[in-house]
Amino acid sequence: MTVFRALRALAVALLLPTSVTPAHAAGHPGGRSEWPMWQHDVRGSRHNADEVRITRRTAADLAPRWAFVFPDSDGMQSSQPAVVDGGVYVGGHNGVLYALDARTGATRWSFDTHAVTGPAPNPLRDGPTVAGGTVYFGDSKGGVYALDQATGRLRWRTAADTHPAAIITGSPLLWRDVLIVGVSSKEYLFAADDDYPCCTFRGSTVALDARTGALRWRDHTTPPPVRTGETSTGVPVFAPSGAAVWSSPAIDPRTGTVFVGTGNNYSGTGGDSDSVIALDAETGRRRWTQQATHPDTWTLQCFKGVNERCPVPGPNHDFGASPNVFRVGDRTVVGVGQKSGVYHLFDAATGAVLWRTALSSGQAAGIQWGTSYDGRRIYAATYHAHPGALHAIAPATGAVLWRAELPADACTTGGAATVPDACDLAHGTAVSSVPGVVFEGSEDGRIRAYAAEDGRVLWQYDTVREFTGVNGLTGRGGSISSAGGAVVAGGMLFVNSGYVFGTGIRGGVLIAFGLPRGR
Repeated sequence: MTVFRALRALAVALLLPTSVTPAHAAGHPGGRSEWPMWQHDVRGSRHNADEVRITRRTAADLAPRWAFVFPDSDGMQSSQPAVVDGGVYVGGHNGVLYALDARTGATRWSFDTHAVTGPAPNPLRDGPTVAGGTVYFGDSKGGVYALDQATGRLRWRTAADTHPAAIITGSPLLWRDVLIVGVSSKEYLFAADDDYPCCTFRGSTVALDARTGALRWRDHTTPPPVRTGETSTGVPVFAPSGAAVWSSPAIDPRTGTVFVGTGNNYSGTGGDSDSVIALDAETGRRRWTQQATHPDTWTLQCFKGVNERCPVPGPNHDFGASPNVFRVGDRTVVGVGQKSGVYHLFDAATGAVLWRTALSSGQAAGIQWGTSYDGRRIYAATYHAHPGALHAIAPATGAVLWRAELPADACTTGGAATVPDACDLAHGTAVSSVPGVVFEGSEDGRIRAYAAEDGRVLWQYDTVREFTGVNGLTGRGGSISSAGGAVVAGGMLFVNSGYVFGTGIRGGVLIAFGLPRGR
């Protein structure tokens, strides 16, 4: 970094407290340290401003308190827990939603979705949202549920989409009496089959009545697909398709504007793929759309190389990360990370680009899931960026204030050293923060706490080891690489360990960390 750039970054950092609205003044819940939804709050901050026990001074004293071993996770456990009213609510790869005691890990109740959907596998990938005495979550059949928070009794289930490939991966956003959910899809997997008629899924954002599950509105990301021909073997071809909504939405509560990110096309190039879309929360009407990458047509068929099912492979630069909504000066802005490695900042009212900062480049090297904003800095982590790194970004300018790379020996020391071929120096999970501390996990199986002001590692814990769960099962921790990140609430830290997508160390354990008594 040149002297000029260093001085500019320092000046920006010194100005931030007066030029950027602090997180606790930006509509965050107050009074209790809880984490009620994937985004933590409706603005998508992933920052718990109410946490007072886990701080920069106490983080180094964190130690495991209990572990819950998920049955049949097989390295695919990805549901981020919600922590409300002393309970932990989390979905399992086995299709069961669990309510656990936050202090002890004891099971309060469980709800098996197969009682509603039938015996076919139904893994729960999204993190639940808990509000108003209700637990909301989605499943891998395109369904959205509302359960009684105290008993686990089913209140309603609604099919957000009836396409056979539809799944819910992003957590619902509760805004007043409306539940807003993105709909994604497994069709990019189906397309790897040469006999599959690719593709017909259309990504969408839906709004449901939170009390009844009735559909309020739907916004599709692509036009209806039409048959465009057939392959040389006679398999029908359809386009356009895709542009799934993988992530959790965020909202500007002042204007009732919902922001969602979309994925790439599966076929064709039409629609709003790789875009950020602003919608009216009451009606679903479009306010603006910003497309970041075009064209970008990609499915697993592209792993076979260029062929008639993948003639021009796109870079696969989804917006898989959830947006952050905050204020810089007197302007409301929306920021979001992309798998291209770029963090984008837009004017929330108009969609005008304010700045773009590239943190990495290359296939699978970008910002995979989510970022955090604490009122002073944006925190973003990069995936297979050789190595992955955690970054702090100045909200006003996009300047990188600090960068903390994963250690070069992370895959050759600790538990990862026992499975070196499964490890990579990559951050595949969302970033979380509390005042003064940023939490991020990595594929080496370690969860780390970083100092918010300079990126120093304050504490780390290696989860690649055997755990005996409070539920009587034994299992291993592994890579911390799922869509959900660390959750900090009530003086405790909750981390899912063992998710694998492509590379990674298999496991399936939820670990709860706490502080010594009196801290």
